[in-house]
Amino acid sequence: MRRRLLAVLMVLMGAATLLLSVPLADAYARGRTEHLLLQRRSDAERFADLADRIRSEPDRLELLAEIRRYAELYGAGVAVVDSAGRTIARAGSAPGVMGQEADDARRRALTGRSTEQLPTVRPWGPDTVELAEPVGRDERVSGAVLLSVPTDTARRDVTIRWSLITAGAFAAFAAAALVAVGITRWLMRPVRDLDRAVENLAAGSLHARAVSGTGPPELRSLRRHFNTMAEALADSIARQRDFVADASHQLRNPLATLVLQLENVEPHIVPGPGQAEHSRALDEAERLEELLDGLLALARVESATATLTDQDVSQAVRERVAAWTPVLESTGTALIPEVADGLRVRALPDAVGRILDALLDNAAKFVPSGGRVEVRAAPAGDGQVVVSVADDGPGVPENQLPLLLRRFARSPEHQNIAGSGLGLAIADEIARISGGRLSAGSSSPHGLAVELRLPSA
Repeated sequence: MRRRLLAVLMVLMGAATLLLSVPLADAYARGRTEHLLLQRRSDAERFADLADRIRSEPDRLELLAEIRRYAELYGAGVAVVDSAGRTIARAGSAPGVMGQEADDARRRALTGRSTEQLPTVRPWGPDTVELAEPVGRDERVSGAVLLSVPTDTARRDVTIRWSLITAGAFAAFAAAALVAVGITRWLMRPVRDLDRAVENLAAGSLHARAVSGTGPPELRSLRRHFNTMAEALADSIARQRDFVADASHQLRNPLATLVLQLENVEPHIVPGPGQAEHSRALDEAERLEELLDGLLALARVESATATLTDQDVSQAVRERVAAWTPVLESTGTALIPEVADGLRVRALPDAVGRILDALLDNAAKFVPSGGRVEVRAAPAGDGQVVVSVADDGPGVPENQLPLLLRRFARSPEHQNIAGSGLGLAIADEIARISGGRLSAGSSSPHGLAVELRLPSA
C-alpha cells in the first residue's frame, strides 16, 4: 500500500510539474519570438523608409550600402522589391527569400500589411524566419522590404531558459518527492504498526499492541480502539484459560479421593454384578482423571509465553524413537525411523519431542499387533523441516480426518479405547505457537499419516 500511495503521489506531482513548466516554457518561447519580430520589424521599417525616399541613383546606392552593412552585422538576408516584385536591392545570402513563407510575406506587404506573427522559435528551429514590411502606406504602396532573419541568438536564449525551467522543474519535483515520501511514511507507519499487531494477535500473541503514536487523528483513534479491543479479547481468553486450568486443578483432588475410596471399597464387594459395576465406575473415574490432566496440559500450552529457541530436530526425533521403541515392541508393532542429520528448527522448548510423544502414543493405542509405524524427519523445499509419523493401522475415514485435531475428537469405532481426545489438539497447539502446523491424512495403502512442519532455524 505504501508503494501504491507513493506512486499515486509521484504521478500527481509529475503531472502538476509538467502542467506548470510546459506552459511556462512555451510562453517564454512565444515572448522571445515576439521580441525578435519587434526588433526586426523596426529594422525593416527603417529600410522601407529609405526605399520610399529613393528618387535617384545615389539614393538607391545609399539604401544598398545600409542593407549590406546590416546583412554583414546580423548575418541576415535583405531584399527590396518594387510593386511588380522585381528586386531593387539585395544583400546577404537570403536563402528563404524565394520560399513559400517569403512569397506569402511579400504578397501581404505589397497589399500594405506588415508581418504580424512569426513561427514560434524553439531550440530545434526554425533556423530562419521571414518577414516583410511595405514600402509606402495605403494606396501608395510601391514595394516591400523582405528580411530573412537567422534565429541563432533567439534559439540559444530559448534553450538556456528552457534548461533553467527544466532544472527548476526537476528540483521542484525532487523536493515534492521528498515531501511525499515523508507524508507516506507518516500515513503508513501507524497502518504497518496496526498490521503487525493484528498479525501477531491472529498468531496467538495476546500481548500484541499497536504502539505507533503518529499519523492522522483517524488512525490514532483506530489504534486506541484496536488496543482496547485487544485488551478485552486478551482478558476474556485469559479468564477462560484460567477457568479451565483452575477447574481442572481443583477437580483433580476430589477425583483422586474418589478413585482412592473406590479402590478401598473394592475388597469389601462380594463377587457378582456389583463387582462389575464397581470396576466400570473405577475405569470411568480414571478416565475422567486423565481428561482433567489433558485439559490442564492444554490450558498450560495455550497460555505459554516461552520464547522460541533453536532445536536439534534430528537428535530429538532419535531420542523419542529410542524411548518409544520398547513400548511399541511390547504390543507387537515395529517402529522404523528414517532421520536426516543436521535438522534444526526454531520452536517452543522440546516442541518436537512433545508432539512426537502424542503421535506415537496414538500409534501405540490404535495400530494392531504386527503393524508398522514409520517416523521420518527431512528438510522441505520451502525452508521448513518435516517430521511425519505414518502407520499401516485401520486409519480414519476421509470425512473424519479434519476432526482429528479438534478437542475431544474420537472416532466412533474407538470410543472404548483409553484416551481423552486431547493429545492431537495439544500437539496442534504446540505446532501453531511454534510457527508451524500439524496436518493429518491417509497413509497408503491404509492407515494414518500425521505431518509436522516447523520453520528451519
